[in-house]
Amino acid sequence: MKPDIKDRDFMYRLIIGQLYYDGHKQLALDLSNSIGTKPPPPPSDKLFRLVSVAKQFVEDADDSREVAMQMDNVSSGIDLEFDSDVIPCTPEPSQYETIYLTGHKAPVRAAAFNNDGTLCATGSVDISIKILDVERILARENGGDISDIGPDGSNPIIRTLYDHVDEVTSIVFHPREPILVSGSRDMTVKFFDYSKMAVKRAMKTIQEVSTISAMSFHPGGEFLLVSTEHPTIRLYNVETLQCFVGSMPSDQHTARVVDINYSDNARLYVTGSEDGDIKVWDGISNRCVETFNRAHDGAKICSARFTKNGKYILSSGLDSIVKLWELSTNRCLIAYTGAGSTGHQEHPIQAAFNHNEDFVMFPDEQSGSLCSWDSRNTDRKRLLALGRRSLLIACHTSATRIFVHSPTAPAFLTGSDDFRARFWFKKHN
Repeated sequence: MKPDIKDRDFMYRLIIGQLYYDGHKQLALDLSNSIGTKPPPPPSDKLFRLVSVAKQFVEDADDSREVAMQMDNVSSGIDLEFDSDVIPCTPEPSQYETIYLTGHKAPVRAAAFNNDGTLCATGSVDISIKILDVERILARENGGDISDIGPDGSNPIIRTLYDHVDEVTSIVFHPREPILVSGSRDMTVKFFDYSKMAVKRAMKTIQEVSTISAMSFHPGGEFLLVSTEHPTIRLYNVETLQCFVGSMPSDQHTARVVDINYSDNARLYVTGSEDGDIKVWDGISNRCVETFNRAHDGAKICSARFTKNGKYILSSGLDSIVKLWELSTNRCLIAYTGAGSTGHQEHPIQAAFNHNEDFVMFPDEQSGSLCSWDSRNTDRKRLLALGRRSLLIACHTSATRIFVHSPTAPAFLTGSDDFRARFWFKKHN
């Protein structure tokens, strides 16, 4: 087939992406502006890989055909080596809207989804935890009722748990069992069996020495990582509650760890701290294997988590910048900018991908809007009003303090200092 103008444009995008990937950012931008490539392609090593394949083709056609087939395979989530030119197939976050809200008696600052996105939970300063059935939320949406008032058979709140004596600061679902774990300012970690309808108290409790800031389950469910006000990370055996800490004090952060997350394959976990560093840890030895010093130019880290394929880390900081880090080269590939332009960020808030990693999402505290970008090329999308400065009824009236996206659907959960949690969803047209 005779090459056309689109093939030449594709070639230029590969060249620009390779220059960007190899650290020649200004050269890549100059070339992009010169030939009018809008938006400029993201950093990508695809050109080098294609050249490698071509060399193999000259030497061995069969081998090259096999490699080319591997390159055509669709990867799980974002992978800039293979899918830098993928067009997002999911709805933009600006199209989401509130379809359900529930109230607490104090600010809502903890939330989580379970692994398959069928349940979500909220935790509050009022010491209560609510577990919600997502299917019931979606069913009520069809009736146009967004409140949590209704008959028990249709009420999305399936459990309300009370066993803390101070603010609930962190929530995480067990990956395999009907168990929810919560951390609190009362310095305890509590395990709730939500399969039993009448039970509102914890079945197990871990007493810590300071406020719990973040937790993450090992994908197999046997271990739980816990971070507190103290810089040292704890690893608990879920069955015996035995605690393990790293053998090298020099591996640890020097300030409070605010976020901690396992990779999907459990080989690594990542931590972000108020000391401004992001650390990557071996999931077996608990040794720190990489540190991104001053990851956000010295600003405190707000969140750090792996992509689905484990190749990248998405981080956010109090500088209101979101960054994508490549593990194989230990460097920042992409910076998603534009949030925080209306004022300084005071409170930590999480950045997240949508469910298939087409978009990066980050609440802008001062404007009260959700910022979003195409994850592959940083193209900024329309804002979504979450609240605070918005005049819309279906928005928070105070700062958004927690933001989590569903792992399986175009939906996310926000909690606010206005005592409410909102479930946002992209309705079908």
